[in-house]
Amino acid sequence: MKNFKILFLAFLFIINGNLFAQKDDSFIVRPYLQIGPNPNSQSIEILWQTAQVDAQWSLEYKTAENGTWTKANPPLMSEIKAKGINPRYLFTVTLNNLQPGQEFFYKVMRNGSDQFASKGKTLKAADQAYKFIAFGDIGANTREQKDIAMQAFKTNPDFVAVTGDIVYNRGLITEYDSKFWPIYNAEKADTNGVPMMSYIPFVAAPGNHDIETRNLDSYPEALAYYMFWSQPLNGPQKPEGSVLVPHLIANDENRASFLKSAGSKYPAMANFSFDYGNAHWTILDSNPYVDWTNKEILDWVEKDLAAAKNATWHFVMFHHPGFNSSRAHYEQQHMRLLSPIFEKGGVDVVFNGHVHNYQRSFPLTFKPDDNGDIVASEDLKRVRGRIVSGKWTLDKKFDGKKIKSPQGVIYIVSGAGGNDLYNVDQTTDTDNWMKFTSKFVSDVHSFTLAEVNGKTLEIKQITATGKVLDKFVIEKK
Repeated sequence: MKNFKILFLAFLFIINGNLFAQKDDSFIVRPYLQIGPNPNSQSIEILWQTAQVDAQWSLEYKTAENGTWTKANPPLMSEIKAKGINPRYLFTVTLNNLQPGQEFFYKVMRNGSDQFASKGKTLKAADQAYKFIAFGDIGANTREQKDIAMQAFKTNPDFVAVTGDIVYNRGLITEYDSKFWPIYNAEKADTNGVPMMSYIPFVAAPGNHDIETRNLDSYPEALAYYMFWSQPLNGPQKPEGSVLVPHLIANDENRASFLKSAGSKYPAMANFSFDYGNAHWTILDSNPYVDWTNKEILDWVEKDLAAAKNATWHFVMFHHPGFNSSRAHYEQQHMRLLSPIFEKGGVDVVFNGHVHNYQRSFPLTFKPDDNGDIVASEDLKRVRGRIVSGKWTLDKKFDGKKIKSPQGVIYIVSGAGGNDLYNVDQTTDTDNWMKFTSKFVSDVHSFTLAEVNGKTLEIKQITATGKVLDKFVIEKK
């Protein structure tokens, strides 16, 4: 243990001492990694945000510490603008021809002068082992969020998957500035934040607090999800007012500012898929305004999974869990409607958030009776979800220790990443768990760590102090 602590401190010194060198205060957001619209194991995107100052920005990189610096293509610049905030520039550089699953080195320069330097990680190839973090309901600027961030940072993951509710309460630009960037894209690792995003890519599914606020006249800086993230745009294409995308409420000025800031990412980036290592990921918008009874968008999910039949692992991520034992949000069962498609497509694990605790289901299959009964808001103006009854079949022989081949899909709620916990009393009140629930921990914040090595997947649920709350292994023949 003593040697581990020495090695980890050395790792922190390398990350925070030798490689990070911010010399200029014109960064609003330091450089951070994204998988981009066309992710593969040889490319990565690097983004940063600055004030609108007259400067010439550039980036250089190398694939070995003692290698030669190569000048990247000039960064693409776009403007992020909304009423009530100072406009800013967003710069994007795409690096190609990198080594899969290897570290690279990069530095960002302003007018030829070094401003920032870091190591970065590329995506893993199909034959490489990897590990990832999954957590959600994070950006609340709490002590617990920061502690979880530090413990997650210590595991040195290859990427992070956010299960939604990235920032509270309305997905605003200023909420990212105060509750997200300082915690996950800090200059150094300390009790207030960690430099994760400059080193490893984050991927996010949108939650209700991220993109459900659509009134840009009341909240002009909302929907920052579409401005700050760079993710695939290969999901179903539907316009505003469709079964997939609700209308914006915005005057001409606010609409124009938002559309210019979001660019091609709105509205497509709410649903997408990508490959990482030997896994295929399908990311969905589970907000209740989406009509998941619609055959066209259901067909997209089915075809997406079918096209990835050669992947060893199939992971799905969205915010609202279909299978949830908490009293909180229990009525929002609409995503159960996709269970038969997940089963047909060979999905192994579904990752959710929304409910601020940890839950793991038994491996299960589910056959809905019908499309369920709509649950409306108190003013009857919004759909809040559906009550979906049906028949589930549970594999209670699977224990993830001796019996490691589950019969069915495992559903994980990992929503204890930072915000206040839900239904703390239910941790020990097993009579209040639904029959499909195998594990339920609501009295401590935690995150999910998954390690993939070929046909073996190990999942742990870990607290901010490093305690393992749950652990299981899946093996494929």
